[in-house]
Amino acid sequence: MRLKLALMKWEELYSARRTGQTRVSGGVDSLRNSFIRDYDRIIFSSAFRRLQNKTQVFPLPGAVLVHNRLTHSLEVASVGRSLGKSIGDRLSAKYNFGEGFTDFYRYELPSVIAAGCLAHDIGNPPFGHSGEDAIRNFFKELEGEDKKVFEENLTLNQQRDFLYFEGNANAFRTLTHHFNEEREGGFRLTYSTLASIVKYPCDSLNAFNKANLVTKKSGFFDTEIDIYKTIAEALGIPNIQEGNVYARHPFVYLVEAADDICYRIIDFEDAHRLNILSIDKIQQLFLAFFDKEQGYDAREKVEQTLASIKDSNQKIQFLRAKLINLLISRISEVFMQNETALLDGTLEKPLLNYIPEHEQQLVQRIDDFSVENIYNHRSVVEIEIAGYNVIGGLLKEFYAAILNPKSSKSRKLLQLISSQFTITGERDRLYYDIQSVVDFIAGMTDLYAVDIYRKITGITFPELR
Repeated sequence: MRLKLALMKWEELYSARRTGQTRVSGGVDSLRNSFIRDYDRIIFSSAFRRLQNKTQVFPLPGAVLVHNRLTHSLEVASVGRSLGKSIGDRLSAKYNFGEGFTDFYRYELPSVIAAGCLAHDIGNPPFGHSGEDAIRNFFKELEGEDKKVFEENLTLNQQRDFLYFEGNANAFRTLTHHFNEEREGGFRLTYSTLASIVKYPCDSLNAFNKANLVTKKSGFFDTEIDIYKTIAEALGIPNIQEGNVYARHPFVYLVEAADDICYRIIDFEDAHRLNILSIDKIQQLFLAFFDKEQGYDAREKVEQTLASIKDSNQKIQFLRAKLINLLISRISEVFMQNETALLDGTLEKPLLNYIPEHEQQLVQRIDDFSVENIYNHRSVVEIEIAGYNVIGGLLKEFYAAILNPKSSKSRKLLQLISSQFTITGERDRLYYDIQSVVDFIAGMTDLYAVDIYRKITGITFPELR
């Protein structure tokens, strides 16, 4: 049942309070510095650094440089910063809620959105989206005693955390959970930055209902429900239906839009570098966005500049920059046009779905072409199959070990799990033991996952050190 919504307020939707802290120091200076520190904490973290060896779309490594999760996240953060700057300037000019409000939206919102973009993929397992699928399939395909133990010792919501494992929810966990460390609060990011990455603010029990944007997937696991509740209460994010289902924070739409813009365009650039797509096809798809533009963005002007560039890679870089700039402008307009729906939690589609209709059709044309020619390319399918086998194989070994922790093989396997991930071996703590195994595997790089899979299955014999 959908509840009556309380209107969110721009002046309440930001806070310098951090997870793991009971209070925030006052003053404009502390507020101004907090959000830049969020960005720094993410970019210097080992979890972010490991994204350099996690597949974005095309296999890694290779002779041709293509995007990995890290370079993708950096580029999304760049676009997100521009969106934050555009929206922050407009909101600070439109409203006068005091110096702190103006300072945040004019100067700090870009840092919040950039930090959110930087962290949006930090919970993704190895091998792209096939890594997520492999985790889901492993638990869905449990049989016999293994399945019985799983169902008897986990609540339905806890079961669904694994049966419908989501990188989005795992990102929130990675950033907020302290694991086996003394300091509470994980990365200790501000509530504003954390709220900006939760695209689907609901638990697994209420998620995976595509009738509603916020319940399309899950945004936090059973262990992080209370953390999100605290953030929602502090920022005035309303509970929109019975259970743990909340309205989207308006900043989420900007992080999502930056990602939506980047992957659609950048995947084409990588496909060209790998000789999967021709420059002519990319020009055909991208130049159509400028048919109705005027001035320097008029198609004739864009084509003139394009003709003066000799190198095909530089041509694509020029088109990429022009199209990203155009879409940033469109998204900024759409955001302000839908301000009321954003604040009352009723905007039911991503911002890219509200750009002019002829441009939506062009985006759909890009999507259709990508599915047919990029995402189903042989090299992409091969890495997905590898992901299924490696992730599935690792889960099989480690899940068996936590169910039978006293066997000789299990004790050896569990020694391989980093000490930051606690394994109790107790049946009434099974959910948390499974989480530790999934935390360990999801945090691996592609190469490390392959290496440890080969060693524990005997495909490769470990070298003596």
